[in-house]
Amino acid sequence: MNFLKNINAFILKYISFIIIAFSITAFFIPDNFSWMTKHTAFFLGVAMFGMGMTIKAEDFKNILFQPKYIAIGCIIQYTIMPLSAWIIARIFNLNPDLALGVILVGCCPGGTASNVITYIADGDVPLSVGMTIISTLLAPFLTPALVYLLAGKWVEVSLFLMFKSIVNVILIPILAGLILRQLLKHHIEKILYIMPLTSAVSIILIISGIIGANADKIAACGLLVLAVVMLHNFTGIAGGLIAAKIFNLEYKKATAVAIEVGMQNSGLAVSLAVTNFALNPLATLPGAVFSVWHNISGSIFAGIRKRNS
Repeated sequence: MNFLKNINAFILKYISFIIIAFSITAFFIPDNFSWMTKHTAFFLGVAMFGMGMTIKAEDFKNILFQPKYIAIGCIIQYTIMPLSAWIIARIFNLNPDLALGVILVGCCPGGTASNVITYIADGDVPLSVGMTIISTLLAPFLTPALVYLLAGKWVEVSLFLMFKSIVNVILIPILAGLILRQLLKHHIEKILYIMPLTSAVSIILIISGIIGANADKIAACGLLVLAVVMLHNFTGIAGGLIAAKIFNLEYKKATAVAIEVGMQNSGLAVSLAVTNFALNPLATLPGAVFSVWHNISGSIFAGIRKRNS
């Protein structure tokens, strides 16, 4: 038991370095990882099930206690990131596949890694968790609509198929995890610490699979994608901070909002690209690269915020 807890703590502490190590390995030995792309939706479902298992009744109480801040955060989330993705795609004159991939990332909800990064930054963790929950529950409706509006000129977008995909890989697993925890809470509490580890491993497998399957394409346009992803992520964090200042949020809340806005559920973006845009193979790249980069930038940002708090 203690061994598993130590492994869990180690992986979560060094998740950024582990993702980088697996990504590099997948790039140079792609055949060992490319098969994972066939199971992207399953891996993401496992990650979301783990998220559902970690949601507590107190998390919903926190949502009720600070609805104003969560509403502000979610509005910022679903405006800054989608619009900046569209603007960046136009500025860099990206081809349709890459433009779609960047917009998919921008239109997704906040990622669960943001909660861990907010904790490291000494930010408002309950606010971060509340924003993740609400933005994720809104995703089946907002993400397809935003992708349709912003990417419809580049590619054909089916609102219904995207809605169905998000319900299957996000909403159902989260609700299943939440319900199972409530039904078996006295029997399951002792193993709940494994759930964040399960989610982290699932995300690592998704990223590694995409990079392995697209190693040759990354070699051809990897620097461009990395530059776009870095700019998009920076815009989210900076935009979150600016918006937090406009709304006069205190330091810890501003930290949580900036991290939540800047760190997207890029695993969902990858899954949507694989499931709904098979004719646009490069659309998976921005999500995969974003998954690697936002953990690095988030950790750096967390260190800066904690030192200044």
